[in-house]
Amino acid sequence: MSGASGFFGLGPQEWAAVLLSLKVASVATLASLPFGIWVAFVLARHRFWGRGALNALVHLPLILPPVVTGYMLLLAFGRAGWAGEALQALFGVTLAFRWTGAALAAAVMAFPLMVRAIRLAIEAVDPGLEAAAATLGAPPGRVFLTVTLPLAAPGILAGAVIAFAKALGEFGATITFVSNIPGQTRTIPSAIYSFLQVPGGESAALRLAGLSVVLALGALAASELLARRVRARVAGA
Repeated sequence: MSGASGFFGLGPQEWAAVLLSLKVASVATLASLPFGIWVAFVLARHRFWGRGALNALVHLPLILPPVVTGYMLLLAFGRAGWAGEALQALFGVTLAFRWTGAALAAAVMAFPLMVRAIRLAIEAVDPGLEAAAATLGAPPGRVFLTVTLPLAAPGILAGAVIAFAKALGEFGATITFVSNIPGQTRTIPSAIYSFLQVPGGESAALRLAGLSVVLALGALAASELLARRVRARVAGA
């Protein structure tokens, strides 16, 4: 059992779980954000055959039990999975039972929430502004970068923070895909679960739970502050 001699009363094992969770959540959010913006834009601004299927696929992790999602990731990206074998053969990358696999699982589980927030922000942008920019000769890519993206920026920030918070607290898919290995794949939720399984671990679990609340509130406060600054800058432009 870890001692309570570190900052905030956290011991080495607990801090290892905290730092790994922050690493996993940050990588999951940053890596999935470009894809989230693209998918949200496609769903918000385009009508095409298969749009409903894409929307259903994006939101599937919200409906499936997290353990099922983790098991599907294990089948696909495990050492014997088709994607896992390809990554290992081509790039020497192994995701199963690695922190990178935890980031993948967290990104998959957080992706629907990210896309939904960003999609709503893009749908709130007046299409007339985009049409006016296009009429003035701006190509579609420039219209997106100079009109749509800045106006939807507060929603994009909100989507990123929601995804980060979700990734920080992901448990079911992560523990199924990468297990619960101390120092390698043990994030805050799995550490709390582990501490609750041993006598005397309740205090460590409570400390981690409290820190989780602080991190989540801090992320939301930072998101709100950034969103206000972005809105003020857009309004003054």
